[in-house]
Amino acid sequence: MKGPAIFLAQFAGDEAPFNSLANMAQWAAGLGYKGIQIPSWDGRLFDLKQAAESQDYCDEVAGICREAGVEITELSTHLQGQLVAVHPAYDDLFDAFAAPEVQGKPAARTEWAIDQVKMAARASRRLGLTAHATFSGALLWQTVYPWPQRPAGLVEEGFAELARRWKPILDVFEENGVDAAYELHPGEDLHDGVTFERFLDAVGNHPRANILYDPSHFVLQQLDYLAFIDIYHARIKCFHVKDAEFRPNGRAGVYGSYSDWAERPGRFRSLGDGQIDFKAIFSKFTQYGYEGWAVLEWECALKHPEQGAAEGAPFIAAHMIRKAEKAFDDFAGAAPDAARNRKVLGLS
Repeated sequence: MKGPAIFLAQFAGDEAPFNSLANMAQWAAGLGYKGIQIPSWDGRLFDLKQAAESQDYCDEVAGICREAGVEITELSTHLQGQLVAVHPAYDDLFDAFAAPEVQGKPAARTEWAIDQVKMAARASRRLGLTAHATFSGALLWQTVYPWPQRPAGLVEEGFAELARRWKPILDVFEENGVDAAYELHPGEDLHDGVTFERFLDAVGNHPRANILYDPSHFVLQQLDYLAFIDIYHARIKCFHVKDAEFRPNGRAGVYGSYSDWAERPGRFRSLGDGQIDFKAIFSKFTQYGYEGWAVLEWECALKHPEQGAAEGAPFIAAHMIRKAEKAFDDFAGAAPDAARNRKVLGLS
């Protein structure tokens, strides 16, 4: 595992040091981060179209990061991936994620989003990256609670349509040798293990359809985030290190009562302030040989972001595990001896 790293999206702004890639790379390095995950939609930091087309531009971007002392971990198309599939109920709410020229034009917006994610696959290859962070979008989310009763075949058709949109994108990722890692997140049709399996089946078990693991979203859904690693570790290609807590009470539970984040029973917290067992998570990732980055995604209902960022690097570094090269009891072992083994087994 590599790290610590930090996702820049929640910190980018118009004031220094958050207003350019060079400044943010230096800021992150100064806090002890070794990598940065770049939001590809933020023109203050990155030009996705140019990166998809120009090796010189990608070399320049990588050089800026290298000079600051950090690597690029992944590009992110969370906003564009969301727009690959949008139910009309959410048109107005998600329109701001798109370029101005396609806002208010759902069909054009979808094609724009698909092109954006394909460009991210090409840009990732030019940058020498092997994984990419994104969202799936959603056609079914408004039916997540089964009331009114879902018509027969609705879920199957929803995932079939999602697959029709994503399969050509995944093929571009395959052509460029990059894994598309979907962050499993409420509001997305891919939000837990079962929905990921439905999608994987619909895209023919595509080798580039993979997972961004973020345990905070599983805490808020009351899903076993450690067992999830046991089941899906082979498909986990990205890791957001994000904390959360779930404290139900006599008035509110999982659904949150339309409350703001600070009042919800389930809420995101800065690293170390929530309930997630990161020692167990890092142990499981070490056990299964995860080779990607550990990337802080900072979100908290209470703490200031700059404090969260400053505390995040040492927190992740303290949880990194150098995998043992030999068993701890090898000193007491003996050389292989087939005859002795048969004798120990009581065999002639």
